[in-house]
Amino acid sequence: MQLNSEIITTPPRASATVVLLRDDAQKGLQVFLLRRHTASAVLGGAYVFPGGKLDDADCTPNVQAYLDTSPQALRSALGEPDLSQHTAAGLFVAAVREVLEECGVLYARLKNNEALAHDASQRQHWQQALHGGQGFVEVLQGAGLRVDTQHLAPWSRWITPVQPSVTNKRFDTRFFVAALPAGQQPVHDNIEAIDSVWLKPMDALTRYWAGDLPLAPPQIMTLVSLLPHVDTSSVLQAAKRQTPPLVLPEPFDDDHGVRTLCYPGDVRHSVAQRVMPGPTRLRFVAGRFEPTRGFEEFL
Repeated sequence: MQLNSEIITTPPRASATVVLLRDDAQKGLQVFLLRRHTASAVLGGAYVFPGGKLDDADCTPNVQAYLDTSPQALRSALGEPDLSQHTAAGLFVAAVREVLEECGVLYARLKNNEALAHDASQRQHWQQALHGGQGFVEVLQGAGLRVDTQHLAPWSRWITPVQPSVTNKRFDTRFFVAALPAGQQPVHDNIEAIDSVWLKPMDALTRYWAGDLPLAPPQIMTLVSLLPHVDTSSVLQAAKRQTPPLVLPEPFDDDHGVRTLCYPGDVRHSVAQRVMPGPTRLRFVAGRFEPTRGFEEFL
């Protein structure tokens, strides 16, 4: 990863990310990661969770008419009373739309059907329609689908600082956790993503530490936040009990000129109270971010 030192004065762009989870009979809780195309303008070559920017169309009454939950209830779930109801609902729409577009998983039901297990060829057809420029509302209308928001649980909110460290863009990203629907399997699209993998959170961090799984700080810290959980149910229950923490990384260059990101609870951060487990700062060393005291600080 290349370190950025540019100051970005534009407001952060709202976006949504979905942390797909499944329970493997032998390996336990696993998370799905996509590798972004190396030519991508944002985190090229890094492994990320499916997600992307909030589109204006996601916030319109036309598409929100296909939601299974009211915009007011979705705003309450995000724990952001100052957020407009339509934007809150739009973030859920963006999460569902992006996970379909990027890996072919769909959180939606056919009319009068409670199952999320659509035929793979159907999902691929709808995914290709989005890639071809068709609007999400048109996909929903044409297929008679109703968006399922009940499987998505808000997990955290990350806002890129004005001095982003590994990109020259700013985002205001809501992270959702979600169990993989029965009968569905994610597949990277070979357009925005060139590889994908299911891994236990600990295995993903171990591979990151070994140097063969490039990760950005929000993905690193999200994986750390999943370490206490043994299965998907545990994660989803924890999500329902909490108000999603707001994480505003604060960067500084230490006495040796090493870029450091500190998080709430760190002595250098403006917020004294911790909001998540794991290290309270990451240092940019040899092309990646890592804890001050090494791998053990993740645990």
